[in-house]
Order: sequence, then structure tokens, then C-alpha cells
Amino acid sequence: MSSSTRVLVVGWDSAPPREVFETWAPEMPNLRRLRSQGCWGNLRSSDPPITVPAWASMLSSRNPGQLGFYGFRNRRIGEYEGKWIATARSLKVDRVWDLISRAGKRSCVFNVPQTFPLKPVNGAMISCFLTPSTDSEYTYPRSLKPQIEKAADGYMIDVDNFRTDDKEWLLDQIYQMTEKRFKVARFLLTEQDPWDFFMMVYMGSDRIQHGFWKFTDPEHRKFEAGNKFENCLREYYHLLDDQLGQLCEMAGPEATVLVVSDHGAKRMEGSLNVNDWLIQQGLLTMRQSPEGVRPFKEAEVDWAKTRAWAWGGYYTRIFLNVAGREPQGVIAPRDYESVREELVQGLQAIPNDRGEKMNTRVLRPQELFTGPYVNDAPDLFAYFDDLYWRGGQDIGHDGLYSFDTEIGPDDCNHDYDGIFTMSRPGQTSGQRLEGLQLMDVAPTILKALELPIPPEMEGHSVL
Repeated sequence: MSSSTRVLVVGWDSAPPREVFETWAPEMPNLRRLRSQGCWGNLRSSDPPITVPAWASMLSSRNPGQLGFYGFRNRRIGEYEGKWIATARSLKVDRVWDLISRAGKRSCVFNVPQTFPLKPVNGAMISCFLTPSTDSEYTYPRSLKPQIEKAADGYMIDVDNFRTDDKEWLLDQIYQMTEKRFKVARFLLTEQDPWDFFMMVYMGSDRIQHGFWKFTDPEHRKFEAGNKFENCLREYYHLLDDQLGQLCEMAGPEATVLVVSDHGAKRMEGSLNVNDWLIQQGLLTMRQSPEGVRPFKEAEVDWAKTRAWAWGGYYTRIFLNVAGREPQGVIAPRDYESVREELVQGLQAIPNDRGEKMNTRVLRPQELFTGPYVNDAPDLFAYFDDLYWRGGQDIGHDGLYSFDTEIGPDDCNHDYDGIFTMSRPGQTSGQRLEGLQLMDVAPTILKALELPIPPEMEGHSVL
């Protein structure tokens, strides 16, 4: 094995470029060094910019229309309540380690999203936060599990219930998980068989941003100067950077190193109650008005009088009730486009809680995706106020605007751009790259490993 063709990929889920490349950069000497030695830039995420499908799009170099999923939960077409979760079983195409394995090179894949249930790899794999618990089979090969438990002093899959008001507990849990991740990475890098491709993803960066953004961002409407958590994000990224430096040392000076994130993050202004808006517009009809706020899944929808409904989250999915497609569809196929256009215009015209215009984008899947699964996508995707607002799906609010989410305390939303940094032996340019897209990562890894890039991949190597 030639050490000059080894590749180490470190993922910081949700790492935001402005903060990592600018605000917190003085305390991140190891990332600064990689940037100065190699190349770096903003990495445009998938649409929608969310963990699933973003990591899969990055590592398969396919857009979600080729992959067939648009989030963790996906609607069963033709059903009002049916949904399915996009696990590793949903991936029908190769990710980079599948190709690397078939080329006879050894991979170590650690905590990369959508790796549960496990699939065989030429090397080792530890599955991701979708793993139900440590009682599950979360290592490949199975015999690796007791060694991981020992190396981590008890492994942690994720921080359960990270949307909590108990911030002291949350911070402690995130640090515990991060330290255990690093111990396992050190074990895999130094005590296991040599590898050609090593990739690990930290989820703590995502969890701490959702839990603590309002404490650290003076532009957040809930920010209070002088609070005890004011520097917690900066300090956490300092820890990640310190661990990054050690990971690079363990990988060796001849390894190509990439540091990437699947999307960025930004302050969340609030939650727009989309289904309540649809009810106001006469597009969503209830058999009985709710008494107080209640989950949409418990709502008594009069489907025979409903034209549209929504799923909320960091982005919003709008579904139309189309005759011949939905069980009680009411929109004639000939009227589909006019109703969809009416919704685009209406959603984009909603002001914020202060009556100010929002920079809302409402997009048709045909504008965003290509591939065999485009028509399985929601009828519309909405990014409220350039993702400063999320969409809420519960019904029965007093108004259209909420400042807590239905899933618990959460103060940051996802952003379109993540981060990309790459350093290669002998490379000293420090070049900032423009126009990088998530799907460029997989071809770049293959090129660095001197492996062919399949023509089906949509991205381009930066090498």
C-alpha cells in the first residue's frame, strides 16, 4: 500500500462556513494549516440541505432525484399517513467505499449517516446515529464490537433527546460523545489493519448548534449577552480542531485530508405554522376545528375538501391532493400546475411576524432534481425567509408564527452551504475554490485514490 494514496475524510455535520472559516478561525490552527496548504471553500449542499439525503448525495455523487429520498421521513405516494425512514437499505447506488472495496482497497467508515443497517465493506464500519441502540449490531465485522466498547469505555450512538432545556446536561453529553468518538477513531487508526480510505463524521457539531445557537449569536432574537454558554460553540470547535490535528498526525504526513460538512447552520427566527396558513386559505379543511395546538397526524382532516397539506421541519414539504393519485384527490390533473403556481405565489408572499417581506423560495422538484424518483418528491419545497424560518406542521395555533418548535427547543436552522477543505502532500497553494457542490466530494476521493470515476457520478473532482 502506498501512503501517498491514502485519504482521510473528517466530517463535521452541519459545520457553517462563515463561523468556521472566519469567526472561529483564530482558535482553529489545524484547519487553518490545512487550508493554507491546500484548497478550501463553501460546499453547496443538496436540496433540501439536510443530513439525509446530503451525506448520501455527497458520497454517491447523485442528486436526491436519483437516490429517491428527500429527508429522514418520506411519504408513501398515494397515502395520506404512510411514511418510511431512509436508512442504509434505501441506498440503491454505490457510495465511495463500495467502489473502493471492489478495487481491493481497505476502508474504515465510522459514524457516517445512513450506514445502518450495516452492509459488508472491505475493512471496518461502525454505523451511524440511526442505529437504535448499542444492543444493535453496529460494527462490521461483528467481532469488532467489544473492541469498540473497550476503546470508548462504553460507546455512545448519539445524544438522545438533544432538544432539551437542560443545557448543562446536553453540553456534558455532547462532550462525552465527542471524546468517545475520538477514542474510537484513535483505536481504528492506530491499532487496526492499515487502511486506504478512512472517514468519520462527528454529529456533536450538529447537536450543539441546534441546542445552543441562541446563546452565542448576538443577532438571534433570543440572545442574552453575558450568558454562561456564550462561547460554547467556539470552544467546541476548538476541541474539534485539536482532535483534527491529532487525527492528521495519526494518518501520516503523506495522507490526503478532507474536512467537510453536509450543510451549514444559521439562526432560526421562528417557525411558520404552514398548515394553519393552508387552513386560513381554504386549502386544508378539518372535520372538526382543534381545541388548542395538536399534532397534524392527530388532526381530523376532511380529505374530500382538502387541496393541500404540509410536513414541517427545517424545510417544508407541500403535498397536493390530486385526483387519481391520492385516495380522495380533489385537484383535477389539468388544474395541477395552476394550483401549484397559486401555492408558490401565496407562500412566497407570507410576511414575517413583524409584517416584513421574507425572502422565501418555493421550488418545484422538477427545478431541483433529475432522475427516476423526481415524481416521488413532494409537490413543492419551501425555504422560508432563506431558511431563517422553519416550517411548523402542527395545527390550532393562535397565529401563524411560533417561536418554539413542536419537537422541542431548537434555535438554529440549516443553511445551504457547508465547508470543504482539502490538503494533499506537496500541495501548498492555499487556494479558495468557488462553486463547489456536495457531489464533487466522491469523485475527488476516487481521484485521490487513483481510482476511476464512474460516469454516473454527477459531480466533478477538484483535482
